[in-house]
Amino acid sequence: MTKIICSSMFLLALSTVKAQYGPVNGNATEEVKVLLDYIHSLDGKILAGQHSYNENPSSFYNKAKEISGKAPAVWGTDFYWNGKDNPGERIVKEAIDKYHEGAIVTLMWHVGQPKHDPPFSWRESVQGEISKKEWDDMLTPGTELFQRWTQQVDQVAVHLKKLQEAKVPILWRPYHEMNGVWFWWGNKKGKDGFVKLWKQLYDRLVNHHRLNNLIWVWNANGPRDIPGDQAYDYKDFYPGHKYVDILATDVYHGDYEQKDYDQLVKLAKGKPIALGEVGQLPRPLVLEAQPKWSWFMVWSNWIETANSPERVKEVYGYDKTITKDEIQFTNER
Repeated sequence: MTKIICSSMFLLALSTVKAQYGPVNGNATEEVKVLLDYIHSLDGKILAGQHSYNENPSSFYNKAKEISGKAPAVWGTDFYWNGKDNPGERIVKEAIDKYHEGAIVTLMWHVGQPKHDPPFSWRESVQGEISKKEWDDMLTPGTELFQRWTQQVDQVAVHLKKLQEAKVPILWRPYHEMNGVWFWWGNKKGKDGFVKLWKQLYDRLVNHHRLNNLIWVWNANGPRDIPGDQAYDYKDFYPGHKYVDILATDVYHGDYEQKDYDQLVKLAKGKPIALGEVGQLPRPLVLEAQPKWSWFMVWSNWIETANSPERVKEVYGYDKTITKDEIQFTNER
């Protein structure tokens, strides 16, 4: 059985705070329940996180530790298949290793359009245009494109099942930044838009594949009105509380707008919120004004290119930042 071991403060929190929401998947594993309860209990504290590209899935995680002197509590990478070989096996191995080392695991999925075969080109496939007919076909059982979409999902499910067998709970954030205009799944409003895709994915992974080790993280982008690079209001793309455990957003250029934070808190209605990806780290002053963030995850090399060593140390040394040494997962069999 997997359990969480951490500070006495956390144990006290669990004994006094009951999560307002349990997992949306009624068959969620015990590991998922414990991790989600922990995230609910953070109460103004924030988990430090770091993303690494799947080609070398520890590189920037280790860099964050080297700069700050402390290992991030959250480790993340991406199932993006952009090379000759499917990266799934090395991701599974690294996720299991990181989990047993005491880190929380978050995984994402830059996936190409279902009409394309892997490896997926970034510009032509992940960010390429998808026609309305192709979109509708993808969401219509019995079509060729629906079948190709199903094969994509089944492929990633193979790796997620191995993590379930290893009793690793996953902060799962597929089809992220859906309120932006830059991915093929982005900026699809209405009942037959992104919401339908999310529910279809949820059904395939939870009800068909019986994947119960996933914490479903709906991860948007901070709203912005940059011409040709817009990101729209969160609420127009939210599939509802029945399909989401945690709401997250991405902020890259230090624009931690209070109005955007307030909008996400309002939409969450008590569910946890997080900074799924960041470029410039949020300074303590921001975190004081926005205390409900559960974690931040710096994107790969941005830990160096967008942050000075002093800033990294400042945020990691903030008294409300939790690093890996303050939260551990161990397995008992």
